[in-house]
Amino acid sequence: MSVEIPGPRSFVPAGIPCWIELAAVNEEAARTFYGELFGWEFLVKRDPATVTRRYTIALRYDQEVGGLYQAAQDQPVGWMLHLAVANAAATASWVEHLGGVVTLGPMDIPGRGSLVHALDPSGAPVVFWQPPADWSFATTLPGTFSGADLNTHDGVRADDFYCKLFEFTSQQIGTDGIDYVEWRLGSEPVLYRYVMPAEQAAMPPHWMIYLQVDPERGTDAVAGQALMLGGSIVTRPFDTPFGRVAVLADPGGAVFSIVDHSRPVDLGVGRAEVDDPYDD
Repeated sequence: MSVEIPGPRSFVPAGIPCWIELAAVNEEAARTFYGELFGWEFLVKRDPATVTRRYTIALRYDQEVGGLYQAAQDQPVGWMLHLAVANAAATASWVEHLGGVVTLGPMDIPGRGSLVHALDPSGAPVVFWQPPADWSFATTLPGTFSGADLNTHDGVRADDFYCKLFEFTSQQIGTDGIDYVEWRLGSEPVLYRYVMPAEQAAMPPHWMIYLQVDPERGTDAVAGQALMLGGSIVTRPFDTPFGRVAVLADPGGAVFSIVDHSRPVDLGVGRAEVDDPYDD
């Protein structure tokens, strides 16, 4: 899973990932962990909507790669995907028309556009963002966003919702009974959807965020460093047609994946990049 769109970019087509954001158990610990692991630097801004009244923007190569903030006590922690939309208000209406639930917004953010928080019909949380004209988001570089999988229990409802909302086309690429779909805009892959197996019935629907590692370091070395920094390895490094992948958790328990796209392995046409992301 990879979104091959050079970053940064200032014009974001609807349906394209345009931001990732971490609700952290410990904001300072998260900055230390990700800064050491990926070489991120940080710009802290005032934000009256957060518990600490701060919002941290992560930078790599002087480009914005994502945000993080201190989660409230009753708030879920972890990484959240933001998808670009042309009109936040219209998107909110379409979300509900297509069977989703708007949980917040549309809400304007000075200088940063307008956003809508929602649950899709399969139950997964997602943020739709109408970015400003000068928006930029670094991707496909080491230490930046590489792609995302929607892990769900209801692939049919998820496909119907996102394909109608963004005019995606979908193609089944899973094999050996794995339900793994690629969503495309035109001929370009944008996102992936994976149906979790029956033994993960208790796992809530969620997005799996992938961050790219420097091929000179490799997935195994980055996973080992994550351990040394107080994180954990959820799924040990393994080979896929997309590259070498590992599923990690930061010291606060937020799960994410890393991928080295320089090491793809032909395992047959179509395979879920993460067959069982929470099985260690």
